[in-house]
Amino acid sequence: MTRSDVAVVTITYSPGQTLDDFIDSLRSESFPPRPVIVVDNGSTDGSPERAERDHEHVTLLRSPGNVGYGRAANLGVAALDRDVEWVLICNPDTQVTPGAVETLLAAGREHPEAAVLGPRIVEPDGSVYPSARALPAIRTGIGHALFSGVWPTNPWTKRYQQRDVSASPEPAGVGWLSGAFLLVRRAAFEEIGGFDPDFFMYFEDVDLGRRVGLAGHTNLFVPAAVVVHIGGASTDRVADVMVRAHHDSAYLYIAKTHPGVLWAPVRLAVRIGLRVRAGSIVRKSHRA
Repeated sequence: MTRSDVAVVTITYSPGQTLDDFIDSLRSESFPPRPVIVVDNGSTDGSPERAERDHEHVTLLRSPGNVGYGRAANLGVAALDRDVEWVLICNPDTQVTPGAVETLLAAGREHPEAAVLGPRIVEPDGSVYPSARALPAIRTGIGHALFSGVWPTNPWTKRYQQRDVSASPEPAGVGWLSGAFLLVRRAAFEEIGGFDPDFFMYFEDVDLGRRVGLAGHTNLFVPAAVVVHIGGASTDRVADVMVRAHHDSAYLYIAKTHPGVLWAPVRLAVRIGLRVRAGSIVRKSHRA
């Protein structure tokens, strides 16, 4: 492996100190991935500029406004040299633990069918985040949306989140992997057109996993690689907007996977239900 085999694309929106911490964490690798492309969606805190100034291997690429996560990631991948075979697409509020990148790369070389690989993601307190999940079906998605907040152990959420897979020590093929930290095989990523730019934020990783499977490739969960997700660095300031964006993207995913006249009543019911749920969550957060 040469340094040019693997590069990093991270998407920023006023990420603060987390961006520096993320870049510093890459130094734990025996062969740190280079370059790091920071695609900025309109930061105002100066952190992307500081990262480019302080790290010679960091390049700042400004998107034409806040274009969303998936579209920005596509811009970053397109800006890489053609000899880059692997791309880490990451949130800047993640930190790699020593050997995580090498472990993912080794798994990718061992499994040529894998187009997307994801690590075990843990919270700062050490708890495992369910980052390896099943693709959401209509019934499972409705059950998860209705009951996850009041009945976390409900069967629909269990089926969707697959927490037993995320906690397992064994690699596994899954429906999709959290977009917080992905290693993508560039050829396969470009073959399927990268992230669907119709998704502004959220569900672009779900949709990517779905299209990876449809193309005959695998989404591979690699639990031996561990990444810490700090979370919330850029979105806490606009929580209401993010709640609505999440629900809008959930509807868009359903609309794309269930097109046509016959599914129209289901799409309408889902759309109404998601809007009611989003409004309820926003109102509760304001009362808290």
